[in-house]
Amino acid sequence: MQPQNDETINFAAPAAGARVTGPAEAGGGTYGRAAVPINNVRPTSPASGPTVAAAAGGTAGTAAPNKPGPASSPAAGAVRAASKTRTRLVVALSVVIFLVAAAGVVGLVRPGPVDRWLGAAPTTSPTPAPTTPEASPTPVLVAAAGGGTALTGDGVTRAIDPLVKSAGLGSKVHVAVLDVASDEVLYARNADTMTTPASTTKLLTAAAILDARGPSYRLSTRAVAGGQPGEVVLIGGGDPTLATAKNTLFPGAARLDLLAAQVKKALGTARPTRLLYDTSLFSGPETARGWDSSDIAYGQVSRIQALMVNAGRVRPIHNEFGGDPRSSNPADAAARAFAKMLGVPSSAVKKGKAPAGGRQLGIVQSPPMVQLTDWMLEQSDNTAAEALGRQVAIADGKAGTFDNATDAIIARMRALGLPADEANLYDASGLSRNNGISPTMLTELLAYAASGQQPALSSIFGGLPVAGWSGTMTKRFVKPAPNQVGQGVVRAKTGTLSGVNTMAGVLTTADGRLLVFAIMASGSGNAVTGRAALDRVAARLVGCGCS
Repeated sequence: MQPQNDETINFAAPAAGARVTGPAEAGGGTYGRAAVPINNVRPTSPASGPTVAAAAGGTAGTAAPNKPGPASSPAAGAVRAASKTRTRLVVALSVVIFLVAAAGVVGLVRPGPVDRWLGAAPTTSPTPAPTTPEASPTPVLVAAAGGGTALTGDGVTRAIDPLVKSAGLGSKVHVAVLDVASDEVLYARNADTMTTPASTTKLLTAAAILDARGPSYRLSTRAVAGGQPGEVVLIGGGDPTLATAKNTLFPGAARLDLLAAQVKKALGTARPTRLLYDTSLFSGPETARGWDSSDIAYGQVSRIQALMVNAGRVRPIHNEFGGDPRSSNPADAAARAFAKMLGVPSSAVKKGKAPAGGRQLGIVQSPPMVQLTDWMLEQSDNTAAEALGRQVAIADGKAGTFDNATDAIIARMRALGLPADEANLYDASGLSRNNGISPTMLTELLAYAASGQQPALSSIFGGLPVAGWSGTMTKRFVKPAPNQVGQGVVRAKTGTLSGVNTMAGVLTTADGRLLVFAIMASGSGNAVTGRAALDRVAARLVGCGCS
């Protein structure tokens, strides 16, 4: 039986006669950017999927064991401790819109749940080619009123406390709910205590890499001349979306066939006879502490190496149940595929190091970082999360290892003024059962991202799956009927491990208030029942007139 590790996405073929929006229609390949409809009535059964708006632009050691924090009970109008208070736009929520201009391309990125507040229709824009110069995001703050009647802690407690305490949710439940405009904690249950976050860990990873690199940064895969005649060196840049050729797994991905064409052109009549591949950008263990032994076997994640194609998959596919076969040595497999394109025999492919100052023969670049984080969040891609986590460490001048990545992510959270002492990470994806994050950490992060104080972080919202429509939320909030109120309104990162169900995101209430929330439960004997119980809590918040 396949383990319940993380979320799985259905990429099955559409039904006969169904209209498919491909990369050409969506602007040349997109990663998320799903936008909810702009209307004043929440759909109970969406007639069509959301439109798509593409955005351009892009210390080693052992982590300490999780520390139990003080349990919190639900309290009306609970107020955060002064040590956790940050400067925030409180009078009016400022939602950041990125207008990213690159070679005449403009992309619109905004938090989906507040689209209708902004009153603008979602747009579609083409994704720039990898050779496009880096975009320079210009933040434009648009004031959005707190909207409607303010909620009270007592009202929210009456509404959701019975659901939070239901047996179906699990034996161990941690919840935090925050009104973004008023900066008031409306509900807190074990909110400051770390618990297993599963894939909600990816929210920290996304925020950290966007803070470190910015939304327009691209990852480069290069080929240089080796130290011997006829020798070519393929240098891995840590791009988890690198592909062998055009495919539908990662639209707009950098491609080895294009790199091979550049190398052939640069060499002219000379023929390469030997290929080295350099994976030195990443180092240390290739699997994390706390991963299940079956995670790689069942295709939940690949061995983390600086060079891989199709995220280490044996074939560029994505199965409905997540069991994509993975290579036992992704870098070697990628190098052999590249060697074949160059006409180099497999026997002449070796792992090695690029010479200092080697002449560059070609370069291909990933989509912008904002699109990589979109993909990671929407599809809950564990391999992408681990690769991007190591990029945070590299941006901070550290080696690309698991420990350095997790240390760097937490350091970024601390630098942003977030309660980093309530996060303890062993990986960047959430597959590790050793990870611990509190609901407060997650809601503080989401509220900070919505505040506009660090414009790059607002990009997170574009990648969050939309209830009933996209990514890991496609089949959520569909049934039973009470949960359907959340369709198109709840946008959240979900997390699933065996016995663990989590969700953290943003929603608007019936009164028009913007809330961020984190619901983290473990001890549920049935994954389907546990997720449905979790959805009921979020749906109740959507329909809440909790004044």
